[in-house]
Amino acid sequence: MGLYFIPIIILGFIIIISGIFTVKQQTSAIVERFGKFLSIRTSGLHFKIPIFDRIAGRINLKIQQLDVLVETKTKDDVFVRLKISVQFQVIREKVYDAFYKLENPHDQITSYVFDVVRAEVPKMKLDDVFERKDDVAIAVKSELNEAMVNYGYDIIKTLVTDIDPDLQVKEAMNRINAAEREKVAAEYEAEAERIKIVAKARAEAESKRLQGQGIADQRREIARGLEESVDVLNNVGINSQEASALIVVTQHYDTLQSIGEHVNSNLILLPNSPQAGSDMLNNMIASFTASNQIGEEMKKQNAKKGLGGNKPEA
Repeated sequence: MGLYFIPIIILGFIIIISGIFTVKQQTSAIVERFGKFLSIRTSGLHFKIPIFDRIAGRINLKIQQLDVLVETKTKDDVFVRLKISVQFQVIREKVYDAFYKLENPHDQITSYVFDVVRAEVPKMKLDDVFERKDDVAIAVKSELNEAMVNYGYDIIKTLVTDIDPDLQVKEAMNRINAAEREKVAAEYEAEAERIKIVAKARAEAESKRLQGQGIADQRREIARGLEESVDVLNNVGINSQEASALIVVTQHYDTLQSIGEHVNSNLILLPNSPQAGSDMLNNMIASFTASNQIGEEMKKQNAKKGLGGNKPEA
């Protein structure tokens, strides 16, 4: 008789064991009895009545992410694809609503994302979509929170993770950007060229100023040297006219010597015949003498006019 009870005992043990179950951390289990909701079990070891009770499903309480790709049109008639990442979580106190009210929460969230994005983006131009993508994300989060909280879902964060215009639009934007950068580069190059021209002009002006100053100093020293030379010649009995003529002739021959030393010189000095020196000396002495005579005559005439113009006093 004992042998007949062994299968029954084993079957009873299996049935009892089948009533024991565990629930993982960050998970909730829905237990039903004869198809009717019985309880929500959290993480840990639990027991249900075999045959009568069953686990209808398990709800993940972790933060989940759903990526939704939406294609829409902007205000300036450019088609653009936006990738919206929705981070959501089941509210612990509303596990019943999350399990029984929605058949597929992902489809529900996707529908709301499409609705909000296609309502907001057509109000913006393409450039504004890039600049105000956070506004789109906030609008999606606000709409989803209002709708999904009734189903037991909390929207943690929504992000616009990608904005992808049509390929031709991206190429056009790149060309505009490149043209703008080339324009800025040209402006900088023109400014640099202007600075170089101004600096060169200033350098040339300074060079001319220094060159003029050098020439003035050179002429001043030449005049001082000529004055000293005339004084030396006067001390040995040569008058000023002859001394000046001699100095000029000496400079003439110095110039000819300098031309001879520089074979590539393009300077031409006329006259340059052998008798030119004596002729120049004679001509200069004669001119100095004539100049002195004219000066003496003018002094005499002025003196006469001065005497004739004075009337005796009464």
